[in-house]
Amino acid sequence: MTVTPVLAGPAAPTPTTPPPRPLRRPRLWHFRRWVSPLVILTLWQLASSTGLLDPRKMASPVEIAVRSVELISDGTLGPAVLASLERVGLGFAIGAVIGVGLALVAGLSRLGDDAVDPPLQMLRTLPHLGLVPLFIAWMGLGDTPKVVLIAMGVLFPLYLNTLGGIRSIDRKTMEVAKALHLTRMQRIRHVVLPGAMPQALVGLRQSLGIAWLTLIVAETISATSGLGFMINNAREFLQMDVIVVGLVTYSLLGLLTDVAVRHLERRALSWRS
Repeated sequence: MTVTPVLAGPAAPTPTTPPPRPLRRPRLWHFRRWVSPLVILTLWQLASSTGLLDPRKMASPVEIAVRSVELISDGTLGPAVLASLERVGLGFAIGAVIGVGLALVAGLSRLGDDAVDPPLQMLRTLPHLGLVPLFIAWMGLGDTPKVVLIAMGVLFPLYLNTLGGIRSIDRKTMEVAKALHLTRMQRIRHVVLPGAMPQALVGLRQSLGIAWLTLIVAETISATSGLGFMINNAREFLQMDVIVVGLVTYSLLGLLTDVAVRHLERRALSWRS
């Protein structure tokens, strides 16, 4: 009896399940972060309307909005914002370049670490806002002491976070870069900077917050233009609505810069979940 082998035909196609479709979130989902600010504004307006808040001490949101339109129309708010933005932008650029540059020097060389880190750690313990009278005595009442003060406030968070990011890079990654015969600049560009990017962006967000805080203090002490100058003039005449407009403008500018950095973080770190 001979057994005839049965030739196996083509395998039957196995049913495949389609990949799950991403859930479509409702359109209002993107506005969820606005819920709590709107609640706060509503409670603030209710407290002002019912008399719980003294209008001489705190203006209502409606009054602040009306006053903002007036300050924009008469050309007071626009130049003040531009002057403050110019000081923050210049001081931030100087502090960021120095902070990142010193972090690279300290993070890539033991000699650089010994030379750079100790004096920076000593300077970091100084309250830089307390240096305002000294800077005014050295540099006068112009924009120079304000810019230097902002640069000092920006420098240390960026330096510490960037240095921490450089030191957290896996040693094997650097060894592979050396094995591939990458030059020092190529290692910095393709290994060091991408590896330190997550912590450097955290330092960037911290630095921007400190920059705006420093600007508020510097402009309210000695300034002839800017939001701080506008707030000081309003304080002399007890214009509480103008003071709050200036503070809200500071807050909105800080929020916009933080949103810009968060957008940069999502683009630069798109590989993270």
